[in-house]
Amino acid sequence: MNKTADVVIIGGGITGCSIAYNLAKKGVKNVVVIERNYLASGSTGRCGAGVRQQWGTEMNCKLSMESIKFYETANEELQYDGDIEFKQGGYLIVSSTEKEHEQFKKNVQLQKSLGMEVEQITPQEAKEIVPYLNIDKINSATFCPKDGHLNPFLATDAYAKAARRLGVKIYTKTEVLGIKTEGSKIVGVITDKGEISTRKVVNAAGGYSAQIGKMVGVDLPVFSERHQILVTEPVEPTQGPMVMSFSLNIYCQQTPHGSFVMGRGDSNEPRDLRITSSWQFLDEMAKTVTDLLPPIGELRVIRQWSGLYNLTPDKQPILGPIKEIEGLYLAIGFSGHGFMLGPITGLLLAEQILGEETTIDVSMLDKDRFARGELVLEPSVV
Repeated sequence: MNKTADVVIIGGGITGCSIAYNLAKKGVKNVVVIERNYLASGSTGRCGAGVRQQWGTEMNCKLSMESIKFYETANEELQYDGDIEFKQGGYLIVSSTEKEHEQFKKNVQLQKSLGMEVEQITPQEAKEIVPYLNIDKINSATFCPKDGHLNPFLATDAYAKAARRLGVKIYTKTEVLGIKTEGSKIVGVITDKGEISTRKVVNAAGGYSAQIGKMVGVDLPVFSERHQILVTEPVEPTQGPMVMSFSLNIYCQQTPHGSFVMGRGDSNEPRDLRITSSWQFLDEMAKTVTDLLPPIGELRVIRQWSGLYNLTPDKQPILGPIKEIEGLYLAIGFSGHGFMLGPITGLLLAEQILGEETTIDVSMLDKDRFARGELVLEPSVV
């Protein structure tokens, strides 16, 4: 294990590997990534793997547009020896209330002003895109054909291999036990395999980010909540886009391999880091999906799993340095959207660490916005 590093990144998901790659690409020679298990073993490998540009705030639209632009050419950019399996089948987001319908009008107006290829459509037009969609409960929809789905394990692997070629050291099955400070400055990281002397640490630990904060005596405004997903048996291609509804609480996507992956939110989920599965989720998910997409009810469930949503009070990430500890940077609190923002997050954190002007202004996503009462509210989240 390296004894020294210019930057130590805690977390080997899409966020950590993307940050490492971007730092190395910018010329930082001694970057270390530490992962307590295998790469993408946390929230990245447990996500629904959808990526969308359709948001209700300008910042989120810009962030996601940049990420999808990267994913479109990621195989070439990262010189990957495989395929990240990016499928741009689009996102069909349906509205079931008048308030949501009006919000979608505003969203589409904003999205089009930023150059996004998106339309607000009627229920009948939505049914032309997904013929078995039950339109009895919906009053409109939006559709962006550039949204899609990709393989989180392969995308993370592509970043990791590209980072390693640029000299990044990635240590898996290695646990961070503590972070050493002198006064309010980072001086090192203690792991179960040894110590690394460093002045800069990135907390990209996803569901476990609060625990990393406690290592330097900082209470981070995040909590982790179980989020469950199920997958069906594979069948022939029948659904092109991800079907999503905020008000009906569902997202459902057919993967390139034929299986349907689906999930829903539940504010009653436990917040104790468990990643077990429950029969209650299976029951509620089945009711939700068969109501909106009836034929899916005929498919057999292969398995279900869960991961951790690392949530903030406004369901927006916390990005960048903090004032309490010099040398500590945060890339946490993505609230279920970390995978889709992985490419742009890596670039932005690299820019912040190197003191460069950021590609997109994310200064409002600092940790202290909650203390100031300046929450960044996003209307379009499940």
